[in-house]
Amino acid sequence: MFLGFYPETGDQQKIAWVVTILSDTALVWHLQCLRELKGNDTWVNYVAAIQAEYRNEREAADAQLKLGQLKYQGSIPTYLTELRALNNFAKATGEGLREKIDLAMPDSILDMRFNQNPDEATDDEGFMSATYRAGIQVEKKKVLKAAREASKGGPAPGKKDDKPKNEKRGDDWSKKRPEQRSEKTREWWGARNHRASKKEALKGVPQKEQEAYFRNRDDCWRWGPPGHKRFECFSFNTLQGTTLPKAP
Repeated sequence: MFLGFYPETGDQQKIAWVVTILSDTALVWHLQCLRELKGNDTWVNYVAAIQAEYRNEREAADAQLKLGQLKYQGSIPTYLTELRALNNFAKATGEGLREKIDLAMPDSILDMRFNQNPDEATDDEGFMSATYRAGIQVEKKKVLKAAREASKGGPAPGKKDDKPKNEKRGDDWSKKRPEQRSEKTREWWGARNHRASKKEALKGVPQKEQEAYFRNRDDCWRWGPPGHKRFECFSFNTLQGTTLPKAP
């Protein structure tokens, strides 16, 4: 691009300019060329020589691998831009290229494309254009759906409703122990893991471990860590590794 501003620059001046941006092994290679050619090289020969010296022999194979691993991440323009950049080296065409694109797309975009284009495109550019249009429509629909949900007064996407679920009950129902809840509530809560008594819940837990767990009221007194209480514990082992009876 720089040399394009100075089309009248001579071959030796162009080569001398390139030297100023070379370093390390590239600079060593250049100096070796100068010694061999004794300053009689042309710009065309120099360009061909440096490209041959630093050509990546695995460039096409690596691009093919990356092309197969490329996935749609929510933006069809971004996906197709990355695909085209990789395909400059991979040179995938026809069914091979189309298969890679189809495998990277979610069902929503494939369905939209089939609905918009019942007759599949016969060339790669037409196929990518159809995929692009379908992707744009799916993404617009997704944004519109989120906006409509927000306009209904519901919680914004990714956020939880701050309103307590048990606000109307007038009591702290969610913190009641299982044995204090009604039979119907206990059945809903998980009767399959429920013990009828403290003795049944702590069956099989060594006394020393029980005493260690009792010290923290937030921990499960049956197996140790927090997260639930002994009446609902379904663990097969204690924190110390003791095997426990199976939940009723």
